[in-house]
Amino acid sequence: MDIHPPTAARAAAASPPSPTLKPARIESIDALRGLVILLMLVDHTREFFFLHAQVSDPMDIAATSPALFATRVAAHLCAPVFIALTGLAAFLYGDAKGSDQAASAFLFKRGLFLVALEWTVINFAWTFDLTPATIFLQVIWAIGLSMIALSALLHLPRSALIAIAGLIILGHNLIDGVHFEDGTGAHAAWAVLHDRGHIALPWGATARTSYPLLPWIGVIALGYAIGPWFRANVSAATRRKRLAMAGAAALVIFVVLRSGNFHGEPLPWSAHADPLRTVMSVFNLTKYPPSAAFLLLTLGIGALLLAGFERLAPRLRRMLVIFGAAPLFFYMLHLYLLHIMNRLAATAWPAGETGLVSVQSVGWVWLLAMATAIPCWFACRWFAARKRASSRWWMRYL
Repeated sequence: MDIHPPTAARAAAASPPSPTLKPARIESIDALRGLVILLMLVDHTREFFFLHAQVSDPMDIAATSPALFATRVAAHLCAPVFIALTGLAAFLYGDAKGSDQAASAFLFKRGLFLVALEWTVINFAWTFDLTPATIFLQVIWAIGLSMIALSALLHLPRSALIAIAGLIILGHNLIDGVHFEDGTGAHAAWAVLHDRGHIALPWGATARTSYPLLPWIGVIALGYAIGPWFRANVSAATRRKRLAMAGAAALVIFVVLRSGNFHGEPLPWSAHADPLRTVMSVFNLTKYPPSAAFLLLTLGIGALLLAGFERLAPRLRRMLVIFGAAPLFFYMLHLYLLHIMNRLAATAWPAGETGLVSVQSVGWVWLLAMATAIPCWFACRWFAARKRASSRWWMRYL
């Protein structure tokens, strides 16, 4: 049913979001989400506009420039922080509703919605092909399935949830050597869970599980488990202290494990004649699936950032909140915008075999990302206002 808001609501929808609607603890969540969204924008600009220098995972240190390496490493924050914040937001949703069941039902339905979105709208944004030979199951797919898993796990005691999250995050690399024969049902299931690979589809296409699921279940469960820290009855100082201690602990464990190549990263680091290359080797971590070292580093930094964002200058925080308050809308918008921009550029400049234009420096990638962020900010501000004013049930899923 299409219910038009009253005049006052329509006026509010046309105005910028009020800076006093959310407490700092909630604004900090959206602001951090906004920051990682912007880093994601840079990384996806690289994928569309820096085609001649695509990077492997982990990266080839000898062939990757420091600027390109730093650009890619900065984007490593995106998926772990975003998925952890998804778990945190799920806790706050259920807490506000006064029911785990409400959070569970919403997570299950929205998870299914995201999975369907990845197969359709988002895959088309990457390819502009209605019948692609390969369907890439990426971060939205992983978030959707993680939400479905969390819809079941959140009924466990909090201590059990923390134990499961820790076991998955720190222990999943122990099963890196498990593989199944291609073409079998076990191979398909394992490709979804842990072993990144291709799955043959009945109509002749192939699905590529770019984001194996298992580690992300641990991440979203951990985000849900820290939810009580963000209740209104927890003081800001206590919350920041807990976040800082958790972040510092994750980074200490990362340093200990990584220093001696003990556990948690399939690719050991090595010393190089160039000290910068040595540093690059240390931080050259596996993302698909994310190694324990990858998650310790990124989640540790994320926890410290979240602690600090409550003290961020309110004006800057609220600018980031605009992006973080409409993340799915932003995700779809920026992919289509980047792809269209490149197709238009190909009408004036030489394009490669893919029909896309590639710029020649990492600096141009950052400039293009900054230019894209500006219209996206205004679009997200408009959409967030429309979403708040709307009574349509499906708007909750966007």
